[in-house]
Amino acid sequence: MSKKQFKAESKKLLDMMINSIYTNPEIFLRELISNASDAIDKLYYRSLTDKSIKVKKDDLEIWIIPNKEEKTLTIKDNGCGMTKEELEENLGTIAKSGSELFKENNEKTKDISIIGQFGVGFYSSFMVANKVVVDSKSIDGEESYIWTSTGVDGYTIEKSDKKEVGTTITLYLKDSSDILDTNEFLEEYKLTSIIKKYSDYIRYPIKMNVEAEKDTIEEKTINSMVPIWKKKQNQVKESEYNDFYTDKFYDYEQPLKVIRTEVEGLTSYQALLFIPSHAPYNYYTKEYEKGLQLYSKGVMIMEKCSDLLPDYFSFVKGLVDSEDIALNISRETMQQNHQVRLIAKNIENKIKKELTDMLENDRENYEKFYNAFGMQLKHGIYSSYGMNKENLQDLLLFYSSKEDKYITLAEYVSRMDKDSKDIYYASGESIDKIKMLPQVEMLLDKGYEVLYLTEYLDEFVIKTINTYQEKNFVNATDKELNIDGEEEKEELEKINKENTDLLSVMKNALSDNVKEVRFTNKLKEHPVCLTSSGELSLEMEKIINNMAPNTEKVKAEIILEINNNHEISNKIKELHQENNQEELEKYTKILYNQARLISGLEIENPSELTSLICEMISK
Repeated sequence: MSKKQFKAESKKLLDMMINSIYTNPEIFLRELISNASDAIDKLYYRSLTDKSIKVKKDDLEIWIIPNKEEKTLTIKDNGCGMTKEELEENLGTIAKSGSELFKENNEKTKDISIIGQFGVGFYSSFMVANKVVVDSKSIDGEESYIWTSTGVDGYTIEKSDKKEVGTTITLYLKDSSDILDTNEFLEEYKLTSIIKKYSDYIRYPIKMNVEAEKDTIEEKTINSMVPIWKKKQNQVKESEYNDFYTDKFYDYEQPLKVIRTEVEGLTSYQALLFIPSHAPYNYYTKEYEKGLQLYSKGVMIMEKCSDLLPDYFSFVKGLVDSEDIALNISRETMQQNHQVRLIAKNIENKIKKELTDMLENDRENYEKFYNAFGMQLKHGIYSSYGMNKENLQDLLLFYSSKEDKYITLAEYVSRMDKDSKDIYYASGESIDKIKMLPQVEMLLDKGYEVLYLTEYLDEFVIKTINTYQEKNFVNATDKELNIDGEEEKEELEKINKENTDLLSVMKNALSDNVKEVRFTNKLKEHPVCLTSSGELSLEMEKIINNMAPNTEKVKAEIILEINNNHEISNKIKELHQENNQEELEKYTKILYNQARLISGLEIENPSELTSLICEMISK
């Protein structure tokens, strides 16, 4: 028996296989099980056309046999086996795939799930083993042969005494190290975990002898074999979906919604998706990883395939099973191609449709979903600079002053007068605080509906949406808010013009703290309020400064508005007429800080304010 050498290019490839191509050592078991499944498939397919081959489908199986004493792991199948020539061709030439050749030579194998395509998976064994022995007997030969290799040094082939058709692969595991603990691949829990993770839906039973009660050993089938997403929908109970979800995605609550979809065509796939009932503890952190499990012919290729989900639907859990996605040589990642993009777009549309259906027909559960993941939808609009607003804006909810509950933008617009052009909103820390804003009070008094924005991202999202169904969004605290008639507008303009000097004195007293001081008619009982000019509102100023407290603070362009119908306006006009500028400036500062308090802004100089108030009280 002489040792045969791998070809020079094969040596390089084998070295790459062991050290570069595969990133996860446990993948070796997935690859060997897949190869065993392919061998059984080939045998079963041939038995359908060759009557001389007697095969009972129920007898076809794969065995996993750990041996701690010998530190070996054996993978055994009763598939078609390999002749000496096939051992030489398939194992002596790296990247030559017997499965791929079988598919090429048999056009009718579309109904047979041949998994292997590159002919390299077998060599992942050398990541964990320093010696691999393949004992095989072919359905086409009388003799059996053993292929043995310790890696790049080459391999030997000799006769064996194997009697049954099939292949037995024995891995002599490497010594454990700080980098890789090979002993765990002999433990029942670890082997079961790997099989359930990657090969749970191999169509043939994967068996192992496991410890049972009273220190007995019993035969156990580890894999489920039939994926739940391949069963007919009317044959799957809701409880089965719930159990699958909680088991596979480690959630303690059942999902809010189950989504199944199947597409056949140029790119065929099946998808089973779940909308969770709550956000994971790390969902809104950088540690959270989005993605769907990716299966190819029932074998899990990737645990989190991020390319199949847009960021704003990152909360969705589930899987996609497709034979049409092009994989890289290790079958651990995908090659970027149009099939992936097509599947991702279809899934995105399906999720949008199902969420819309939940919004319209199951409002209670939709609101539960929205409380958990509504922020992600808003972020999808804001972070894309509005590119995704058409997809997401109809899924948003905002609290309504009229309904005292959450409504959609479409529901707001449906109640508007036909001549109305504006959607009114106001931002604040809470609904109660927003209700107390002077400008909101006046809008409500005049019968307008106001959306209360309490999330930090809300106003940024509204500004990104910009318009909805040709309606403009108007902030209650914006200086452009105008709900007066033409006569009232003209009267107010006249009052402000007549008091130009007074307002100028007050503006100078506040220096750069305000852009303007003016009288207004839009307040009911309150003496003053603050409005803003430009894109940055008062609430946005608070949010941005709170998010980055150690950077230079941003400032909205603030306007101090004084209620022309309040007694305070008569007082300051009187002070100005008496030329009592010092007293007018004190009143101005008090009124400005009062307006800041009402708007939820911090007082810039509390000591000065308290001194001024005490001085006024003591007079």
